[in-house]
Amino acid sequence: MSFGGSQWPQDPRQPYRSYGEPVSSSTPDWAALADASAARARRRRWLLIGAGGVATAAVAAIVATAVVFTGDAASSGKNAGELPTAPELPGRTAQPEPSFSTVAPPPPPNPRDFVSSAKKDTAPLSADTLFPGGKLTMGDRVYTKGPTARTADCPSATRGSLAAALRAHGCDQVIRATYTKDGVAVTVGVAVFPTEAQAQAAVNRSARGIAPLSGSGVAAFCKGGPVCRFVGNSYGRYAYFTATGYISGKSVTAGDTKAFQPGDDLAEFTFRQIVRRGEMQASAAAAAPAG
Repeated sequence: MSFGGSQWPQDPRQPYRSYGEPVSSSTPDWAALADASAARARRRRWLLIGAGGVATAAVAAIVATAVVFTGDAASSGKNAGELPTAPELPGRTAQPEPSFSTVAPPPPPNPRDFVSSAKKDTAPLSADTLFPGGKLTMGDRVYTKGPTARTADCPSATRGSLAAALRAHGCDQVIRATYTKDGVAVTVGVAVFPTEAQAQAAVNRSARGIAPLSGSGVAAFCKGGPVCRFVGNSYGRYAYFTATGYISGKSVTAGDTKAFQPGDDLAEFTFRQIVRRGEMQASAAAAAPAG
């Protein structure tokens, strides 16, 4: 039943409400207050229970620790007061600590030293060790190896003033090889001396006159008047010389690239072979155990 557009609320705890009007704040919400009070009471109970559990666990841990220490003391036959004190506990081990030498290791052997004196230069030496294989490749240029020769009669492998220079400075032997390419022949000769100083002196006295070596399919060249190119140099106790000419008998002229290139290639290759010889002996000496 309605009276004047208002009605009583269904729940008697709710304040009187009129449609279109706000709820009056003058009357307390007794139900909400009661629920909040009950929630606070429950929280206090859980806090007390939790604190009691923590305290119980702490007491149990203390008791367990005491039992462990008491058991250790009993098993060792000592009372707690007789257990080792801190200074009696084991310290550092007696093992020696590693030590490092303050002396710097010796420098590696110098490869040039091994090809500068006959006393150190003891590796096998022959035409095959200096000029291996049947062909020589330098860049895109391929040279065919012809005859080789080796002699202890150094002057016999020379022409002109070079014979006297080799004889005067103690030449031990001369090793020669001839290479050909496109009608150009190059004989490279290596004269071996006891020391580096003797090899340098022989080159300074005469860089001309290594005798061209023919045979094994290579016709004689640099004979009967054509101009040939002769070059000499040295490294260590080795002096090396080249004689370059045309197999046809044509003379080599200044700026003749076709003839100059083969001679330069053979001189460069021979130099590398001598350097490599020193490097191999130095490497072997470095790897050998100290004696």
